[in-house]
Amino acid sequence: MLNWEWVDVAVPRPSARLPGIGMAGFRQRLPAHVDIAMVAHPSVTLLVDLSDGDGLAYDTRDRRASGSVVVGLLPGDLRASGRGVGECLQIRLEPAVAAAVLGASTELSGTVVALDEVWGRDAGRTEDRLRAAASWDERFAIAADLLRRRLGAGAPVDPEVAHTWRRTLTSRGRVRIEGLADEVGWSRKRLWSRFRSQLGISPKRAAGLVRFDHAAHLLAAGRAAAGVAAESGYVDQSHLHREAKAFAGLTPAAVAVAPWLAIDDVAWPAADRR
Repeated sequence: MLNWEWVDVAVPRPSARLPGIGMAGFRQRLPAHVDIAMVAHPSVTLLVDLSDGDGLAYDTRDRRASGSVVVGLLPGDLRASGRGVGECLQIRLEPAVAAAVLGASTELSGTVVALDEVWGRDAGRTEDRLRAAASWDERFAIAADLLRRRLGAGAPVDPEVAHTWRRTLTSRGRVRIEGLADEVGWSRKRLWSRFRSQLGISPKRAAGLVRFDHAAHLLAAGRAAAGVAAESGYVDQSHLHREAKAFAGLTPAAVAVAPWLAIDDVAWPAADRR
């Protein structure tokens, strides 16, 4: 089990934060090899490896990547492994933002890929600048500047798609697609098609992921699985169990003690996750 007393966390000042984007810096001091489950989150995640050594490696059921990586939506059973001292900048992008920043968000769902496969030479140049920075505040500023520029250059998603995502997030996944289609003035079929083509996930699956994220945090807070299932909108505890296995490859009991969630409220304040 990973002891998070061996991890230092840095977060950006409020003035450095960007809408739809979260950032946190981690310095890990791991005295032995670790292998931990990463719990699925409703974002596309950039993990920029700033270590001098090997850093962490990431494994899904059918793919392995190391160094700086992009974790798409719905990675399934994703694990991180490594040892020693290392630093990492983690950037969470809401799917509508990721579509502009990465330009390939629909191709990333369900997998993990090396950052240079997405950004090319920009990935290496960004890593070099971040490693040379004198503080985490400087690193956050460098990352924010890069993200602003890529946002400005990228093609935005339809406002209707962005609205649907935000409503899914704020409702914690408990909103019907028919109601969202009425809100944006589209047919259900058109909303489903445009949402999936632009974000790489169906509205129903997006709602399930958001709902699971809420349930995972309740489990990590020590709540009983039966109560979490009821509060999160699952039919019963067995339904929660199936969704936990589908989204994270874990049982609800394993989600409750997952090390990756142990510092979530430090690195990602609740207000920033919604």
